[in-house]
Amino acid sequence: MNKTIRRTAVFSLLLVFALLLRATWVQAYEAKALADDQHNRRNTIAQYAQPLGDIVVAGSPVTGSQRTEGGDLAYKRTYTDGALYAPVTGYSSQAYGATQLEGVYGDVLDGTDSRLKNPLDVLIDKQAQPGDVLTTIDPAVQQAGFEALGGKKGAAVAVDPATGRILAVVSTPSYDPSRISGTTDGEAWQQLTGDEDRPMVNRALRQPLPPGSTFKLVVAAAALEDGLYSSVDEPTDSPQPYTLPNTRTVLVNENASAPCEDATIRTALRYSCNNVFGRMAEQLGKDKLRAMAEKFGFNDSEQDVPVRAATSVYPTDMDEAQTALTGIGQFEVTATPLQMAMVSAALANDGLLASPHMVSRVVDADGTTLREYPDSDTERIVSSRTAEQLRSAMVTVVEDGTGSNARIDGAEVGGKTGTAQHGEDNSATPYAWFTSYAEDAGSGARVAVAVVVEDSGAARSEVSGNGLAAPIAEKMMRAALA
Repeated sequence: MNKTIRRTAVFSLLLVFALLLRATWVQAYEAKALADDQHNRRNTIAQYAQPLGDIVVAGSPVTGSQRTEGGDLAYKRTYTDGALYAPVTGYSSQAYGATQLEGVYGDVLDGTDSRLKNPLDVLIDKQAQPGDVLTTIDPAVQQAGFEALGGKKGAAVAVDPATGRILAVVSTPSYDPSRISGTTDGEAWQQLTGDEDRPMVNRALRQPLPPGSTFKLVVAAAALEDGLYSSVDEPTDSPQPYTLPNTRTVLVNENASAPCEDATIRTALRYSCNNVFGRMAEQLGKDKLRAMAEKFGFNDSEQDVPVRAATSVYPTDMDEAQTALTGIGQFEVTATPLQMAMVSAALANDGLLASPHMVSRVVDADGTTLREYPDSDTERIVSSRTAEQLRSAMVTVVEDGTGSNARIDGAEVGGKTGTAQHGEDNSATPYAWFTSYAEDAGSGARVAVAVVVEDSGAARSEVSGNGLAAPIAEKMMRAALA
C-alpha cells in the first residue's frame, strides 16, 4: 500500500471514529437536553396528545380538554368560568406556554411526570394517564370577591388563618384563558397583552403596591413585642403636629380633628393617626421594623403558594425621615394582597402564621396522592398577648372607627383601612386597602381577607379603604363564614 492510500485510510478511520464518538455523546449525554428543549415540537405534540388532567375546585374541575380539528396537536385546554378562576389556574396555551398552576404542575397535568408511570411505562417510555391538582379554593368566596370587585381594577385574597388554606385569589380585570389556548389565537393574545389595564397580571399574588396604613399593624406589633409600649391602651409619645426627623416636613393626618396627640395604639388605629406611627417607626428604628416585617413574610423572595408570589418589600437603606414614612406604609414599602392577608391571618390565629397554600393535593388518575400540602405548618410571629391586643384594636376600627363597612352581624370582625399614595408628588389616584379577619360567634370559623382597589373610577376625594375595599372584604368574609 503506498503512502497516500495509507494516509487516506487512517484519516477516514479517524472520521468514522469521530462520528461514532459524536453519536455516542448525543445519545448518552445530550438526549435529555434535546428532548427537554422548548423548541422540540415532539414535546408539544406529546403534551397535547391526550386530554389533560384537571385543576379542581371543591370537587369540580374548572378546566377541561377539547378535541381539535386538524393539525398535529390532538387536544387543547378549555376552562369553566375562565375569568373567575384565571388568577388560580393561569393558562395552558399550545402557542404561548403555561402559567400559574398550569405551569407549576404541567408535567402532572399532561402525564409526563415520572411519578405517574409504573415500572413498565418507565421501561418503554410510555406516556401515563395525567393526574389532577386539587385546590383549596372555596368557590363561594372566590365568586363573592369577583362580583364585589366588579369593574374595578384590584385584587383580593382570603385565607383560613388556622390552616393557611387560600380560599380565594381574585384579580380584576380578568380574562378567559380559553381565548389563548390554541395555536391560532394570535389576535386575542395581542389584545390581552396590549391592554393597558393588564388583565393577565395576577394582582393578588404578583403585583406589590404601597400598603398605606394597613402596614400600621406591623408597626404596632413591633412596638408591643419590643416593649416600647406595654398595651394598645397605653398613651404613646406622639407629638401633633409631627415633623419628620431632620426635615421641615410635617406628617399630616387625614382627619385633622382626630385625637391623635399622644394617642394610644387603639385610638391611633381607630383614626389612622399618621403622627403616631411615623413617630413609632422613628423610635423603633429601621432594623427592628424590618425584623418584624420579615417575620410576617416581607422580603421573602421565595414565597411559593405554590405559584411564586412577588416579593413584598420592607426597604433597607433609609434615614430617620424615610424610616418614619415606612411607619405609615409609604416610602419604598410594598405588599401584595396575599402578604397583607398573611398579617391579619397571623393576628387572628393567636400570633401563629400558617404557611399559605392554594393546593391541597396532587393526585394521579386513580386519585392516589402524589403530594400533599400540610395544614399544620405554622410559625410563631408575635406572642399570644400581642395578637390578642391587636385583634381587640382591630375590632375597635370596625365597630367605632374607619372600618365600619366590614361589620357582619353575629361575627367578630377586626380590620385596618389604608389609603396609599402613589405617583409623583402623590398626583395619581390613591390605592384603597383593607385587611381584616372575621370569626363566627357560633361555629368559631375564621377567615382573613385583604383587598386592594387600584382604580375604581371614583373621584380622588371619594377613595378610601372603608368606602371601596371594606365592602368587598365584608362580602368575602360573609361567604367564608356561611
